[in-house]
Amino acid sequence: MSDAALRALNPATNEAFGPSFVEPDAAAIAAACAAAAAAFDVYRETDLETRAAFLETIASEIEAIGDPLIETAMAETGLPQARLTGERGRTTGQLRLFAQVVRRGDWIGARIDPAQPDRKPMPRSDLRQRFIPLGPVVVFGASNFPLAFSTAGGDTASALAAGCPVIVKGHPAHPNTGALVGGAIARAVASAGLPSGVFALLTGQSHALGGALVRDPRVKAVGFTGSRAGGVALVKIAAERPEPIPVFAEMSSVNPVVLCPSALAARAEALGAAFIGSLTLGAGQFCTNPGLIFALAGPDLERFTASASAALNAAAPHLMLTPGIFGAYEQGVDRLAGRDGVRLLGRGCVGDGVNQAVGALFEVDAKTFLSDAVLGHEVFGSSSLIVRVRDLEQLQMLLESLEGQLTATLHMDAADSDLVRSLLPILERKAGRILANGWPTGVEVSHAMVHGGPFPATSDPRGTSVGTRALERFLRPVCYQDIPGNLLPAALQDGNPLGVARATDGVF
Repeated sequence: MSDAALRALNPATNEAFGPSFVEPDAAAIAAACAAAAAAFDVYRETDLETRAAFLETIASEIEAIGDPLIETAMAETGLPQARLTGERGRTTGQLRLFAQVVRRGDWIGARIDPAQPDRKPMPRSDLRQRFIPLGPVVVFGASNFPLAFSTAGGDTASALAAGCPVIVKGHPAHPNTGALVGGAIARAVASAGLPSGVFALLTGQSHALGGALVRDPRVKAVGFTGSRAGGVALVKIAAERPEPIPVFAEMSSVNPVVLCPSALAARAEALGAAFIGSLTLGAGQFCTNPGLIFALAGPDLERFTASASAALNAAAPHLMLTPGIFGAYEQGVDRLAGRDGVRLLGRGCVGDGVNQAVGALFEVDAKTFLSDAVLGHEVFGSSSLIVRVRDLEQLQMLLESLEGQLTATLHMDAADSDLVRSLLPILERKAGRILANGWPTGVEVSHAMVHGGPFPATSDPRGTSVGTRALERFLRPVCYQDIPGNLLPAALQDGNPLGVARATDGVF
């Protein structure tokens, strides 16, 4: 662990402020994991109403912090008030949405195959199945969403909804914000009469802290949002444990955008301006930022690039979250600029403060892109690469060459339908969300949303970190064979005392 005390840093000035946070030592880490394990059997069997009300109380406690929460997050991240106010609403909204899901109970997945003692040639036992939570979950707070993807963010909300105690490894970029939210969750735990081990917040800046949490044998799953290197490191640690555990890591994506010929011909200029609006939003510090554009070379693409370049040249710089993120962005832009065959199309306006991202737009031909894997790597920030494509066959080759993505976007008109139909099978294999005539920056918290995808977008493509299906990551099925009715969990008892959706012999 780190011996250095952590203080918040104002990214607009690079000045430290506020109280010091001492990184927890090995004893504190072990105590948090032990408390979570002790709380597990109690918390996982809370009735549906108690658990749902607990999630709603967390939301209310976060709202009760009021302006100090927004002001603290602004000082630690440089994000504007309106953005953080909206993010707080998203955070509390998803907690309340998970409360609705918990009450409904269909996530339990109750299935009953009644005994068939007279079946020939062999009788069938009474078989009943439900999902139970995995156990204590370690959640790593994200830098770019200090509320919605951090202490009480989607991973925490979904794990708590599933019945798992949560230990949050607080992100060092916003320790005071995390402490305020962590206090709100702790108050909700106490108000609900739950064991204190249901939630813990451990804040520190060393990789050793995260590694120790993932290695602890009482931890049964991990939720992570961050860099590819960080996610892969956690997956390796988890896989090398005596008991390997799942890591649900959301990591790296360039979110390709395909400009179909008819759509490009009809609205090239409008698409160029809208693209830059999406690219530079929030300094491009979104995992769904459009970092790659594919389009057929020709006059229509020239119109698009001219419009996009003009919009970018007029775009104001944006403050980035931390000096480290800003430095990595600058290195990424320089790396692209130095690749053979890559041409700079435009840069945004230069600011007069520290850590301010200047947007960057590049172009390259498809042959060069296919020969240089670096060109397909994410640059976290407002940088994007336009790939000039020779023909539709080459477009399919380009899409096939891509790594896994969170999103893939198609700008299309009705005349492009046959092309889109041919591309969809490729995009389904490559991405977790496919959009038409929109931009990927913006992830709705809903029942149908998928925020995931094949590696390296995530470490496990079978789940989503946004939306109500996120809690499924933290569940596993258990079958009860010929267990006496009075010993069965309530969800599987005759008469369905919980009133949840159940399948009997496969029929709901």
